[in-house]
Amino acid sequence: MLHTVFSMLDTLMGFERADAHCDIPCKIYDPQIAQVAALSVIRFVDLIQEIAAKDELTVADQAQLSRLVREKEIHAAKVKDEVRTIWGDYFKQPQFEKYPNTNELVHSIMLAGSACKQHITREPAEKLLTLVNEFAASFWATKGVDTFTATCPYPPEEQVVYPKLG
Repeated sequence: MLHTVFSMLDTLMGFERADAHCDIPCKIYDPQIAQVAALSVIRFVDLIQEIAAKDELTVADQAQLSRLVREKEIHAAKVKDEVRTIWGDYFKQPQFEKYPNTNELVHSIMLAGSACKQHITREPAEKLLTLVNEFAASFWATKGVDTFTATCPYPPEEQVVYPKLG
């Protein structure tokens, strides 16, 4: 109802249109979301391959396959979005000077994310995680935070760069 009232007022008064989006500099940036999304892409590919290995697919298998492909593509896009946000909002001249290959690395992540959306094989997904881990390591280094690499404690049990937090 309020929408209708405001729409009528807008029609009568001709208010100037305002658009906004969330680009508040909250300074809360963390590549972990991109890393988990990249791990998820690998996991979805593994599950897709399990279904593909079956001799016959039931209707339930086909439905599960559709959901897995959809989620794989959503998570590949999430990687791209998270990295693009950190790159665009956090990285400034001092960080680019310390890590001059950042633009090339981010571009490679964008391409790898697209490849993950296009394919259902593990190689592009593993490459995406490798690139995101490299991005995470350089991100934490710009903050003066040491990192370590460990196997994540859940499938797909891949190597992930973590910050050493005190």
